Amino acid sequence: MGLSTRFTELFGIRHPIALAPMGGSAGGALAAAVSRGGGLGLVGSGNGDREWLDREMPILVAGTDQPWGIGLLTWAIDAEAVERVLACGPRAVMLSFGDPSPFAASIRQAGAALLVQVTDLDEARRAVDVGADVIVAQGTEAGGHGARRGRSTLPFVPAVVDLVAPVPVLAAGGIADGRGVAAALALGATGALIGTRFQATAEALVDPAITKAIVEGRGQDTERSSVLDVVRESPWPSAYTARTLAHPYLDRWRGREDELAGDPQARQDYRDDLARGLVPPLPVWAGEAVDLITDVPSAADLVAVLAADAEQALTRALRS
Repeated sequence: MGLSTRFTELFGIRHPIALAPMGGSAGGALAAAVSRGGGLGLVGSGNGDREWLDREMPILVAGTDQPWGIGLLTWAIDAEAVERVLACGPRAVMLSFGDPSPFAASIRQAGAALLVQVTDLDEARRAVDVGADVIVAQGTEAGGHGARRGRSTLPFVPAVVDLVAPVPVLAAGGIADGRGVAAALALGATGALIGTRFQATAEALVDPAITKAIVEGRGQDTERSSVLDVVRESPWPSAYTARTLAHPYLDRWRGREDELAGDPQARQDYRDDLARGLVPPLPVWAGEAVDLITDVPSAADLVAVLAADAEQALTRALRS
């Protein structure tokens, strides 16, 4: 029956699937493969670092002639970073985690579609006010960073859909197969933004050890915490925690984040353990749907499989 939605029509793409712009792993090759496969590939540019853009954008542009975009961390950017990104010519710019107001007008004036990720209803209202073309409703099941006090995807997405109508919504958080995409559509979303599943693809910029951990990981072993941001001295705002797979420092400091923040020796211990190879080089960002990831396909093929499985899931639901 095909899965044409307002999201696919907006970008002229085949499938209602977008790549989460994961910093460090959603590079040019991965974004290009997702777009080539019929979804919307989004490069994870973070703070709009010039070196990252100079390295990854040529790979992306050479890899696809289909629509693509760039994701930015709203709390980490300034107007100059936005201008750098817009100079690359993205079809879409996604802002996450912070107030999009200072940057929304310049993005829309440049002709790029504005995607705004939200983690609560107040953020959703603000996204409407700044003129978001698409709103991404992120549930707490998502891997990587999200709201410290967020809501689960299942009840949160329809609440956002109702609040922001007629602005199209993408569902995010805990979606890793076609059934999840189908569920997003059933909740009233026009598509799904998917992260962890795309980390385990041939084009993802991740260490093989991380890929292995994701394929072998279990959702029950994921945990949302600020411990790893604190010990790594990562400048993420305290309003956002990160969901990862198990890590030795989570066990060591769970529930003692304030103590950790005030203990410089603990952070030196972490650096020493890192240098000795006693802890992984990076946390394994992973969502609760990690159990559903069992292989490492090409991202372009994965998009097609997700879309086909979503169609089958919807057909089964109608017949049951």
